[in-house]
Amino acid sequence: MADVRRQLRSGTVVLGGMGLLAAALTACSSDPDKRCVDRDSYRATKGYRVVSDKNCTSTKSAVDAGYYYGGKKKGGWVEGGSFTESRGGSGGSSSGGHGVHRGGFGGGHGSSGG
Repeated sequence: MADVRRQLRSGTVVLGGMGLLAAALTACSSDPDKRCVDRDSYRATKGYRVVSDKNCTSTKSAVDAGYYYGGKKKGGWVEGGSFTESRGGSGGSSSGGHGVHRGGFGGGHGSSGG
């Protein structure tokens, strides 16, 4: 009887661990940072001004807003990202700008085969 209980406990630990692993992998694969910015607010020293998400989802926005992916946020400004969301592959953008680089297994470095 003790062996049966021990097997049940170890099975519970394995299943619980698998659930934690699945949750961690799901969190790691989430979309990169995306922020709604005013496209007309660019400053060479600051980047783009971050505005409310309502400006990116509404058709009647007071500013020329768009989603800006990646980059570093400093105060109410963001720089070093791109208006183009990366769709996997090399992680860069075809326009020569700064692509969104996402980590994960393998780190995303090196060249892709093909």
